[in-house]
Amino acid sequence: NRGFTEMHCMSGHSNFVSCVCIIPPSDLYPRGLIATGGNDHNICIFTVDSPAPLYILKGHKNTVCSLSSGKFGTLLSGSWDTTAKVWLNDRCMMTLQGHTAAIWAVKILPEQGLMLTGSADKTIKLWKAGRCERTFTGHEDCVRGLAILSEMEFLSCANDASVRRWEISGKCLQVYYGHTNYIYSISVFPQCKDFVTTGEDRSLRIWKQGECTQTIRLPAQSVWCCCVLDNGDIVVGASDGIIRVFTASLERTASAEEIQAFENELSQASIDTKTGDLGDINADNLPGREHLKDPGTRDGQTRLIKDNGKVEAYQWSVSEGRWIKIGDVVGSSEATQQTSGKVLFEGKEYDYVFTIDVNESGPSYKLPYNITDDPWLTAYNFLQKNDLNPMFLDQVAKFIMDNTKGQTLLSTSAQFSDPFTGAGRYVPGSSSGSSTMPAADPFTGAGRYVPGSASNAVAPVGGVDPYTGTGAYRSAAANVENIYFPKQDAVTFDQANPTQILGKLKELNGSATEEHKLTEDDLIILEKILSATCNTSAETPTAQQLQTLWKAINWPEDIVFPALDILRLSVRHPTVTENFCSEKDHVQFIILLLKFLNPEGKQANQLLALRALCNCFVSQAGQKLMMEQRDEIMAQATEMKSSNNKNIHIALATLTLNYAACLHKVNNIEGKAQCLSVISTVMEVVQDLEAIFRLLVALGTLISDDTNAVQLAKSLGVDSQIKKYASVSEPAKVKECCRFVLNLL
Repeated sequence: NRGFTEMHCMSGHSNFVSCVCIIPPSDLYPRGLIATGGNDHNICIFTVDSPAPLYILKGHKNTVCSLSSGKFGTLLSGSWDTTAKVWLNDRCMMTLQGHTAAIWAVKILPEQGLMLTGSADKTIKLWKAGRCERTFTGHEDCVRGLAILSEMEFLSCANDASVRRWEISGKCLQVYYGHTNYIYSISVFPQCKDFVTTGEDRSLRIWKQGECTQTIRLPAQSVWCCCVLDNGDIVVGASDGIIRVFTASLERTASAEEIQAFENELSQASIDTKTGDLGDINADNLPGREHLKDPGTRDGQTRLIKDNGKVEAYQWSVSEGRWIKIGDVVGSSEATQQTSGKVLFEGKEYDYVFTIDVNESGPSYKLPYNITDDPWLTAYNFLQKNDLNPMFLDQVAKFIMDNTKGQTLLSTSAQFSDPFTGAGRYVPGSSSGSSTMPAADPFTGAGRYVPGSASNAVAPVGGVDPYTGTGAYRSAAANVENIYFPKQDAVTFDQANPTQILGKLKELNGSATEEHKLTEDDLIILEKILSATCNTSAETPTAQQLQTLWKAINWPEDIVFPALDILRLSVRHPTVTENFCSEKDHVQFIILLLKFLNPEGKQANQLLALRALCNCFVSQAGQKLMMEQRDEIMAQATEMKSSNNKNIHIALATLTLNYAACLHKVNNIEGKAQCLSVISTVMEVVQDLEAIFRLLVALGTLISDDTNAVQLAKSLGVDSQIKKYASVSEPAKVKECCRFVLNLL
């Protein structure tokens, strides 16, 4: 069999299809699936056997132009709507936001949880567990294609006509030039670092050891896509609607008739000089057919000849030792530099790109030149770059001036720049080098009240208490049962010393400004709230009391913490949460708490705001509000991971755990995806084992009884992230809980 035959015509999109990708076989679909992205904003998923979609993924707001599949059934999509989305089976798990223009290319890396997106904003972004880890800059135009070389390296191609090789760490290792126009697609050969590219210059190029070793021209202007098959054959799709397969294997080569037909088609193609594919052409100076008697010097070399007033383009084939016609050149008779616009060379536009032959036998060199350049400096740089004899300086400069008819526009830069760094001059005080040291607490004195300095113990949870480690003695040999997750109820912060809190409040009230000062009556009211919510009295807080509390928690940042502590304790009371979390007031309440989660803010306020959010989960009204505002709260709270305070880390882990318990009840997979992403992100920075333990319980709770969540956690690489905790000796609960989670994964 020398070719492919059509098996199905699948339809499901209402407009053009812009990308296709294979989802590897799974237990459920042993033959794999096919995903297609379309201009109708949808992604269709097909089985191999049916022409109609198995399901349709909706969510993007514009054309879906790239797809990549990963392990465990994950699919990554990129769209003109500037976002990428991660899908698991038929659900969107997370949306990657950060690019400012269309995302033309996406790839899932072999290391779990890592994803790449390439955009028309000229950047590439690396995402880990749904958060942007790094942005790669270097391309000078839209990034169009990505290809993975290994866990540590990848390639990108762009409209700047260059290919770049990158390290995941952010370093650009190499830039490859060869195409003369946009590069649309890039694909890697199996088990090596060689690759192929296609683009808007009618060519497919094969790259080995960093050099372009072969150029195959096609009878179509745009070669949109390429892909290397497992057997090393190369498939390309072009703007003439034809798919062509090229092979290095003799037994798969097409018949002589087919090859002749391809050559005839190629020779009849018309090449427009305006595209600059063949450089700058002046038809009057071209040699005749006799020019083709001399052999070419390298594969893919092009030569133009004039025959009966017609310009023809030929390309040298080393393997066949002959010149093959690749088309007729149109529009060359009157084409001057002015009409054919700029010429692209190594990804930049120039007014001229000259081909200079230094001696007959040697290679020819490209010399790019803009009329704003100095001809002497350009000649000097050209000789330096190509290691040529400096004696040619006059000759090359004169060649440039003769061929540009002396057009020069030397522009002088008006702005003074530093001759050493090229930057503007140093202006003292303009640097942003001020570092914010945590200010010392001005209210010193023995036995001072420090919020959260009391122990982090949490109310026992029933059975053996995994949070404090107290409970029945067990022999090590006994079978350990999973008492850790799934967690059903909220974990709260109940520790309190009302006398100290009120003492501090009164002390700070003395230094408050007139507009913030609380009256004696206000202080008595706050004392009442505190005793009512710390269960020392049977009273229920009144609306008037809560107005006073609201006034107190709106104090200035530097003195508000005792009031926040009263809030943290009182939101456990149903009346209080119903008041603050009610339909009319909840927005201000959340805005206020999130204001304290500012990474630049005071640690005491950050800690108490996180603890107050945790305690909101006690009542139905609180849970409802926390779930409604989940996106905002999670995003702000995750910023607290960069804190150096272990109590803040424990509070952040507890908040995640309370979310996990709620999500486990309602089985909301999008919410679980968000929560898993937070756990993965926070795990990377947190050291404190109590915080780690709570994150492990949260993780276990999220993935319990949910195969989708298990697959998602695996695809984010969470299992490899937590393995190290399975060998922690103390406290034993960390190791035990970690092993239970790993068993599920």
